[in-house]
Amino acid sequence: MSLYQKAKHLMCAYGIFPKKYLGQNFVVDEQFLQLMSSYASVRRSDVVLEIGAGFGFLTRLLAQKSRKVVAVEADARLVEALQNELSRFDNVELIEGSILKVAIPPFGKVVSNPPFSISSPLLFWLLKRTFQCAVLTFQKEFAERLDAPVGSKDYGRLAVFTSYRFEVEALDNVPKDAFYPPPDVDVVIVRLKPKRLVPFKVEDEEVFDEVVQTLFTQRNRKVRNAVLPFLRKHGLKDIAAVKKADVLPFHNKRVRDLAPEDFGVLANELSA
Repeated sequence: MSLYQKAKHLMCAYGIFPKKYLGQNFVVDEQFLQLMSSYASVRRSDVVLEIGAGFGFLTRLLAQKSRKVVAVEADARLVEALQNELSRFDNVELIEGSILKVAIPPFGKVVSNPPFSISSPLLFWLLKRTFQCAVLTFQKEFAERLDAPVGSKDYGRLAVFTSYRFEVEALDNVPKDAFYPPPDVDVVIVRLKPKRLVPFKVEDEEVFDEVVQTLFTQRNRKVRNAVLPFLRKHGLKDIAAVKKADVLPFHNKRVRDLAPEDFGVLANELSA
């Protein structure tokens, strides 16, 4: 029985219908799942996190290759199916809930096909975690934003944050017929590896995160104007805020033209 036939069977058995608003596009291509596992170099010693376990096709493969799989699924109907389908695996920990809200035990690798609807918050969730590598499927348009060049239309806070913390590799395009139902968007496999050494110095990462987020809400304005909301939030009145903004590094450059390391310099100046 193919994975497509298996998925159809399970949907009938459990009364499950893919929900578009949940981004439920189930992988039904065994070769594609093997490829993802290979890209993560999953070994018997690994603890692997899977986000959006679906019908457990990838979960089963990972369980056969790793020490433990932490499988997270938000849909209660799918959790019921997974409990039955994965019952013979004693190295699978099934967690019901959103990856963004539930407690997750330590893990070393991430291999998953998460819902496209949570790509951005998931990326920021991963930025705060310690792990060896993550192999994920993303909408191609989203993946291109992760390493977009400075000044381009796709350049934004995602590119800045990933440049600071991750090595990003777009590995393969995924055919739409690898999913059921086929997605409306182009899909790509991306591998993220935390950098051993960060490329520039940041004195206070919370300030860095806030500065990047605040400035990119006004990406086409000059730094001297875009930074004013940050300064006012941190206690400077109007005149003092303007004076401070006028002497900041890169104050005359537009936000979209700042390199990631420029944001680091600005954040260090503002955290001093």
